[in-house]
Amino acid sequence: MPEHTRVTLPNEVTEPFEVYVNGVRQQPGNDFVVEGRTLVFDRSLAREGRLGFWRWLSLFLGVAGTYRQDDSVDVVYQSGGRRVVANGLPIESSGTRSPS
Repeated sequence: MPEHTRVTLPNEVTEPFEVYVNGVRQQPGNDFVVEGRTLVFDRSLAREGRLGFWRWLSLFLGVAGTYRQDDSVDVVYQSGGRRVVANGLPIESSGTRSPS
């Protein structure tokens, strides 16, 4: 079974909405599915997380770069007649998807 990633929509997000991963628009049914208030992607997405002291120091000194996966999920929706962006939504750890 393929890996999947879940992203919970904030309460204020209502349909219709647009989903972007790393600035690229995603297509519902093709790139993700909506299960209640959750977006489910059939691929692994991850945030880099906090840097430890030594990793931060090596970046600061220019000794090493950071090459970890660092995805960003953003949702664009309407609120009060304006387009609003919920950016950097929390990404839940991936695993195998249960059969539907």
